[in-house]
This record gives sequence, structure tokens and C-alpha cells, in this order.
Amino acid sequence: MSNQVIHKTVVVGSLQCNCAILICPKTLEAIIIDPGDEAEKIISHLDPGVTVKYLLHTHAHFDHIGGTAGVKLATHGMICLHQADEMIYKQLPMQGRMFGMEFKDAPPVEKFIEDNEELYFGEQKLEVLHTPGHSPGSVCFRLHGGEERVFSGDTLFRQSVGRSDLWGGDSSLLIRSIKSRLMTLDDELRVYPGHGPATRIGEEKRKNPFLS
Repeated sequence: MSNQVIHKTVVVGSLQCNCAILICPKTLEAIIIDPGDEAEKIISHLDPGVTVKYLLHTHAHFDHIGGTAGVKLATHGMICLHQADEMIYKQLPMQGRMFGMEFKDAPPVEKFIEDNEELYFGEQKLEVLHTPGHSPGSVCFRLHGGEERVFSGDTLFRQSVGRSDLWGGDSSLLIRSIKSRLMTLDDELRVYPGHGPATRIGEEKRKNPFLS
């Protein structure tokens, strides 16, 4: 059996968040990145026998955490977040009201993840890259082994970058994070943003107007 990770993208919510499901093919242990909304839709993409170890969040804006409660209830995955976004996470109902949406309180964070921490699911390894700027606790997740890839949340998009006018945002810090933590990676590394199409590090070096 191939050890190539099984990768599913489920687009959820009114803001079209890219929720990623990664499954170790040998152990069927999985992680879910950014369960932003539509918990039932996310759960429907979990095949029988798959167990979810972690519910990982690139940051704590409502469109990336809005489905966490429902997915947690169904999968019992451990809720993980960088501690610098804890206050934003706890303000989910307020965030929703600002955008005309209604959310209940988010379930408690069970594990605070740190820069350079390695997370394992089955035989797969994910590395945490703290990339503040879009929010204080924004992180990217780098999958190691086989076809490596990065999940960039709202830090880096295809030929764009995340906004910095929301809670705790900092535009200059955002650009520094991208240049120091992402643009130093291999040009061929595939990048899966929190919204929109995938890209590659090299393409963003050449074409992203915010990084010139």
C-alpha cells in the first residue's frame, strides 16, 4: 500500500473556506484543517474506519472555526490552535454578529500548538509554522514526506495575501512572515490556501505583487 497521504478539500460556508482532510492511508488516522462551517458536509467526506486525531486551525476567524463544534461532536478530534489567537477564538459569537451571522460559543481549545512543533497522524508528519500578520496566532502547516505541501490559511493566497484589517492584523508583519517562513521553502512546494485555488512557492515568488 502507498504511504502517500490522502488529501481531500471540502469547500464550506458563505466565504468558501477550503477545509482540508488529510488521512494516513496505512492507519486511517486523520487530521482536519479549518473546519470553518457545514460540519455535516465535512463529516460526510470521512470514510468508514477513519479516526480523526486533530482539528487544526490556521487561525481563529469565524469562517475557519464555525464548524468546529459540530465536527468535534462527531469525531472527538482534539481542537488545536496557536495561543496568540485564543481571545479571537473565544469571541466567535461577536465575530459572527459583525458579519450578520449567528454562532454559539466555540468549544474549548484542547491543545495550543507552537512554532516548529511537529504533529503526527499515523505515519504522517505535519510541521507548525507561526506566520503572524493576518492574525496574531496565524499559522501554516507543512506536510512532510512524499509530495510535501503547505496549508497557508489566510496568510498566503494565489497572487495575493491575507487581509490585515481584522482583529490583531499587522500588514508589515504579515509580509515579513511570508517572506521569512514561506518564500524560503522549495519553489516546487505546493501551497493550499484557506480560500481559492492552490499555487506553488515559486509561482508566488515570481507573480505575487505583494511580495515584490
